[in-house]
Amino acid sequence: VIEVESLHHVAVCVTDVERAKHFYGVVLGFAEVARPPFPFGGAWYEFCEGRQLHLIVHPPTRTIRGTSEIDDRDGHLALRVRSYRQTLDHLRAHGVEVLEKPRNLTPWAQLYVCDPDGNVIELNADILD
Repeated sequence: VIEVESLHHVAVCVTDVERAKHFYGVVLGFAEVARPPFPFGGAWYEFCEGRQLHLIVHPPTRTIRGTSEIDDRDGHLALRVRSYRQTLDHLRAHGVEVLEKPRNLTPWAQLYVCDPDGNVIELNADILD
């Protein structure tokens, strides 16, 4: 049996690190942390009590998906947010396209967005506020 203690990090491929850093650092508000001097570009972010997101610059790909259309059925990173409405307002203020699913089959309200490379991110909240 493998005893998983917690999620440590998620890594996503990006093609333009500065564009991705703007999205994850400015729009989503993640805190950038030190990254080892790998022989390729990238950035590391920390959020939610030590969990990390690692950006890996990999120019040949535009994500595994090959599109930047928001698709809630595709592979995605899901993050719990404190406020559905506040998050939606913040994303709109930054000009981010959002797929809203306030009422759905799950017990939480969902917002779906894509980063500049098409990686899908779900932002969900316990209640619709």
